Amino acid sequence: MNPKAKKTEDGKNKVMEKYELTIDYVPTKIEILKDPKEFVPIYKLSFPKVEEATRAVLDDIREKMLADLIVKPIEVLDPEEINKLKIGFKDKAMPLLKKELPDMSERDINILSGILLHKSLGLGAIEIMLQDRNLEEVVINGAKQPIWVYHRNLGWLKTNVPIASETEIYNYAALIGRRVGTQISHLSPLMDAYLSSGDRANATLFPISSIGNTLTIRKFARRPWTITDFLRNGTISSEIAAFLWLAIQYEMNVIIPGGTASGKTSMLNALACFISPNHRLISIEDTRELQLPKYLQWIPMTTRPPNTEGKGEITMLQLIINALRMRPDRVIVGEIRRKREAEVLFEAIHTGHSVYSTLHANTAEEAYVRLTNPPINIPVAMLNALQLIVVMHRDRRRDIRRVIQVTELISAGLDEMKIELNTLYRWSPSTDKITKYGKSRRALEELKMFSGMDEREIDRNMKEKAEILEWFRKNNVLDNNIIGNIVSRYYTDEEEILNQVRKGTLKATSD
Repeated sequence: MNPKAKKTEDGKNKVMEKYELTIDYVPTKIEILKDPKEFVPIYKLSFPKVEEATRAVLDDIREKMLADLIVKPIEVLDPEEINKLKIGFKDKAMPLLKKELPDMSERDINILSGILLHKSLGLGAIEIMLQDRNLEEVVINGAKQPIWVYHRNLGWLKTNVPIASETEIYNYAALIGRRVGTQISHLSPLMDAYLSSGDRANATLFPISSIGNTLTIRKFARRPWTITDFLRNGTISSEIAAFLWLAIQYEMNVIIPGGTASGKTSMLNALACFISPNHRLISIEDTRELQLPKYLQWIPMTTRPPNTEGKGEITMLQLIINALRMRPDRVIVGEIRRKREAEVLFEAIHTGHSVYSTLHANTAEEAYVRLTNPPINIPVAMLNALQLIVVMHRDRRRDIRRVIQVTELISAGLDEMKIELNTLYRWSPSTDKITKYGKSRRALEELKMFSGMDEREIDRNMKEKAEILEWFRKNNVLDNNIIGNIVSRYYTDEEEILNQVRKGTLKATSD
């Protein structure tokens, strides 16, 4: 939804957004209201009203069905099996509902079956929020507060959905834990769990969280940010995007630093669409966030926390070491955090693999300091293998995200223990423009070496790529599969794709 849509009055509240969702036959109206009595907007859910007598019938049917329900582990770990489980549940619920409520319409029976499904196999009203693509996070901060959500455009919103008790929060957390083979208890009051949907759940119990039991669900993005999104909202210019496309095409190594919520992983996801489809790509993350085009030979891997007995943990270091035995051409690591992980990663660069990752740092200079000092502490000589740093920034006052620096790393003469940071592009906060800042001395020379092009040909190639990127923007191509399809076809026949772009005959399709 567009947060800048025209606002209308709803009594004393301003309606900032309004839309409807239907999840498992349950129609829900959603309004985001600006209440003058509240410091944050209200995320208001309106459900079909269920009479008290009908609610009693639903509770009775639910108890009967749960007594007979046996859920196998595969059914909660495999999304396809979950869908089959839902269909099977509905098929059993419908006859019972029709028998107990013979005068109710088919539409209302379907709605009740969906409500019953959410209460029996899901998290009640939270199931609706998890399907709202505008939301990134759903959180419960104890039973004394309503549920809160994080909207991708509007930030934190307070909902009108209350929590009945601390026990209800515990039951939600325990249900999630059982789904993935872990548990939460007063002896183990912290829980991290990854759902089959890719969503990540974190729970804490009182008194560890003194406000009460908590539950935080970070949603796996149903539609990832694309390079088109970044071009449309001014996060990056087509010139810089074309330069990074060329750098990734010819296997330069890139690290993307930035602050919290600055768009580091989203930019990494967008740029990974420029990887050639004839390369083998392995990604390693703590939480599954990357969503790459189906045309890539891509093996996504995620870490795993230990079980309640402290066994079964799979660390990022283990996955990086294992990935290098899988003959990858490219390796993506969600975030560099520790020394040993970084060492293995930079060893991978030195053995001919192209590597991409993110890092918490606010500038290229700060990224360099973080990489070369504890706790990461990479030797400067090893850091020479990294070509580019692309810095992301979130301007919280204007609520915008920008690429604020594109910097190359250059060895200072013959001394491998010194590195010079040469900034190629820089963002100006006062003008909100990303402009060329300096001339490339390393990236340009390496592009000449690996592509066989001279400087004039490289410049022409970048302008051609910028044409395609502008075509993405003008045609609102927001599907990474379509972007991946066109990029793959471009690598096969550059002239044909360029001719189609210029003639206006290129089709935005993933087929």
